[in-house]
Amino acid sequence: MRYLLPLLIAYAPSVAAAAEPIQFENDILPVLSRYSCNMSGCHGKAEGQGGFKLSVFAFDPESDYAALTMEGRGRRVFLANPDESLLLRKASGRTAHGGGTRLAVGSEDYRTLRDWIAAGLPLGSPDAPRVIGLRVEPGERVMTFRSDVPLKVIAKLSDGREKDVTRHARFQSNNDGVAMVNADGIVHSLESPGEATVMAAYMGEVAVFRAIVPRVGAKPQAVTARHNFIDEHVDNKLAKLNIASSGLCDDAEFLRRISIDLTGTLPTAANARKFLEDKSPDKRAKLVQSLLASPEFADLWALRWADLLRVERGTLGHERAYGYYKWIRDSIASNTPFDRFARELITAEGPTSEVGAANFYRVVTKPGEMAGSLSQVFLGVRIGCAECHHHPFDRWGQSDYYGMVGFFAPVAARGDAVFSSGDPVTNHPRTKKPVFSHALGAAMPEADPKGDRRLVLADWMTKPDNPYFARNLANRMWAWMLGTGIVEPVDDVRATNPPSNPELLDALAKFNVENKYDVKKLIAAIAASRTYQTSSRPNETNERDDRNFSRALFKRPDAEVLLDIVCQSTGVSEKFTGSPGVTRAVQLWDSKARHEFLKLFGRPVRATACECERTKEPSVAQVLNLLNSPDVQAKLSHESGTVARLVRANKDDATLVEEMYLTFFARLPSADEMKVATEHLKKRSAARREAAEDLAWAMLNSTEFLFNH
Repeated sequence: MRYLLPLLIAYAPSVAAAAEPIQFENDILPVLSRYSCNMSGCHGKAEGQGGFKLSVFAFDPESDYAALTMEGRGRRVFLANPDESLLLRKASGRTAHGGGTRLAVGSEDYRTLRDWIAAGLPLGSPDAPRVIGLRVEPGERVMTFRSDVPLKVIAKLSDGREKDVTRHARFQSNNDGVAMVNADGIVHSLESPGEATVMAAYMGEVAVFRAIVPRVGAKPQAVTARHNFIDEHVDNKLAKLNIASSGLCDDAEFLRRISIDLTGTLPTAANARKFLEDKSPDKRAKLVQSLLASPEFADLWALRWADLLRVERGTLGHERAYGYYKWIRDSIASNTPFDRFARELITAEGPTSEVGAANFYRVVTKPGEMAGSLSQVFLGVRIGCAECHHHPFDRWGQSDYYGMVGFFAPVAARGDAVFSSGDPVTNHPRTKKPVFSHALGAAMPEADPKGDRRLVLADWMTKPDNPYFARNLANRMWAWMLGTGIVEPVDDVRATNPPSNPELLDALAKFNVENKYDVKKLIAAIAASRTYQTSSRPNETNERDDRNFSRALFKRPDAEVLLDIVCQSTGVSEKFTGSPGVTRAVQLWDSKARHEFLKLFGRPVRATACECERTKEPSVAQVLNLLNSPDVQAKLSHESGTVARLVRANKDDATLVEEMYLTFFARLPSADEMKVATEHLKKRSAARREAAEDLAWAMLNSTEFLFNH
């Protein structure tokens, strides 16, 4: 007996576990999820696979139970001989299976499925504890190159207990170039400094682990001072990564960068020369304020919001679309606080010919699309996935989605008017029970609010303690200024896509609240930071960093801005069919105005509220267009264009070259550049204007011109 005692003790946990009743949702569905049976590439796709369909990510346990036990006359399970059940035969590879062998015969998960079948396919008690939260241990770790960290995933149950669910969790890294994760939750760092976030998902709950992989080498010395609170948070993160910031950009780089970022224009040659010669210590701050006050600022930023809010002539017609755009532009020009701007749009009602904001509800006509679009634009949260199933990478389920939809269910548009009326009930598509209007993350009330429900949503959204609104504004402004968001993509805020610098995002959100959502003050603070004014030239520590703002990134201007600076530098404006009085592409409120250059360089069609509609990826077609376009050549050689004017006005080659560099690059040429350019002009003195056109063509096609940096 004494020899059997150790075996009995070792076996005791299994006996205890076996004594606990099997619960379909808690015990069987995690196994199916662990082996990707209910993913979109297998039985979770819309039409299922091989006649067998499961709900995506196990969001509908009742349907999954029916599919396994009742469909096909119950052929997938065999109670008389569980091992011969089709479910186990296919999963173990004993019967041909398109998904291959997923379970080894006799493995713990195989035995779990077998025991469930042998027990008579119990559904389990509806009062059984449910998973209500998840955490990962450790939550963060500084890792060296080529090192491993095993993760442990702990589920919190509704009865207060905790359970290790690592074996059945799904894992995914958001940056495989820094750290990868395998199916068992082992995180492996590579040889690139940076940060990676690893998602762990289990039964609709998610949690994350953050891997920080510092650069190997001596601690770098700080090269530039901090200008404001932004730099403190950036420097703290760079210190963790053992990375040093690049030095400050020079005046010419700053002038061109801020002019394009704020107004979509180049500084004139005269203004560039004046700025470069100015010795005032506050000249950069003064420049920012003058640009913020310019009409060109309102033009550019109205274009950006018109994209997201879908100013679309095809649906609205010419008059209403222009009225909608004018409301956006007037709001920006008058620096309307962003919370008021959002409130006016969310609660808009009345004649659309008079109330510009109300046209949103003529473009987006379904309550689900209204909820999804406004969540994405004003909160940075994508809830569309939860319309059909639990969001695969976030906390949002169908109840959250339809809780938001409820706010817009009473909204209607008839004739010229948009209004909210009635008290319609929104039902859960699966349970058929009412889902009363409630904001994301809030508890569902016992009834829908009385009156216009959108007022309740607007109050919640614009409260100072809203976890999304101020951060979303900060993140979007940051991305438009620096080329990438603190959360990226900017409109995909979720627990499994955390900010690269949470403390920085929190500080910017706090700044927004304290300054009553004054957008221009936020932009000025970003522009004043050393981080924004950092040079694009890398140092030996930050060559591979593109997420932590240690140097300025090269940014290809938006299609409209690129066309405008081509026109501005060549001195020949563009004509836009059907848009009289419009002299700059950024003033085109009509997204349907046909223009091949804008289409080629990624102008959005405004079919969704997603930033991803505007594409900035370079292509061979774009390069060939700029190199060979007869339209570009016509601008370069135009009799009234910049080149012809400068050639006539400047008989001295060196002066001509200076003016051309100031015009295209907002800087003076280096000694080597001056030498090459003047020698070129001298060799072709008989055709001096053509030689100058060639020089201008080379400048226009250079990386320095085509990218903001």
